[in-house]
Amino acid sequence: MAAPVRSSDTSVASVSAQSTAVSGAENAHLHYSVLLDHLIGDKRQIKDLNPAVMGGLPTPHKTDEQKMIERGMESCAFKATLACVGGFVLGGAFGVFTAGIDTNVGFDPKDPLKTPTAREVLRDMGQRGMSYAKNFAIVGAMFSCTECIIESHRGKSDWKNAVYSGCITGGAIGFRGVSVAVPVSIWLSNAER
Repeated sequence: MAAPVRSSDTSVASVSAQSTAVSGAENAHLHYSVLLDHLIGDKRQIKDLNPAVMGGLPTPHKTDEQKMIERGMESCAFKATLACVGGFVLGGAFGVFTAGIDTNVGFDPKDPLKTPTAREVLRDMGQRGMSYAKNFAIVGAMFSCTECIIESHRGKSDWKNAVYSGCITGGAIGFRGVSVAVPVSIWLSNAER
C-alpha cells in the first residue's frame, strides 16, 4: 500500500520544480544570448561569400577587355547616347502614332475643301514624327546626362538622383522657353514706347 503524501512533501516538490523551471529559463536565456553573440554579435565569424562556397556557380575572373567595356558602358557619355537614341526612336513612333489619329493631317489650311493625297498625309506624318523624335532625344539625353553627373557627384545610386535630374532637366527646358520669350516681350514693350 502507498504511503500517504504529506503537504510538506508536495510543497518541497513544487518548490524544486519551480526552481528547475527558473534555472531552465535562465539557462535558455543564457543559451539564446550566446547564440545571438555568435550570429550577430562580436563573436560572429566573417564568412566568405564566394558563390562556389555557397553552392552557386563560380564566376570566372574578368579580363581587362571586359573591365574596359564595363567602364565604357557605365560612362555618362554612353548613357546619354543610349538615352538619346532610345528617345529618338520612341519619339518618332509616338509622333507617327499621334499623326495617324489626327484628323487634320495633310489638310491645307488655305484650301480646306481639298482632299489630301496619301503622299501629303505621309509627309505630314513624317514631319511630326521627326519633330517628336528630336524633342524626345534631347530630353532623354539631358535627363540621362544630368542623372549620371549627379550620381557621380553624390557617390550614391538611389531614387534622389532621378528626382534631382528631373528637376534640372525640367528647369532647363522651361528656362529655354522663357529665355526666348522674355527678351522678345521686353523688346516689344520697349518698341511700343
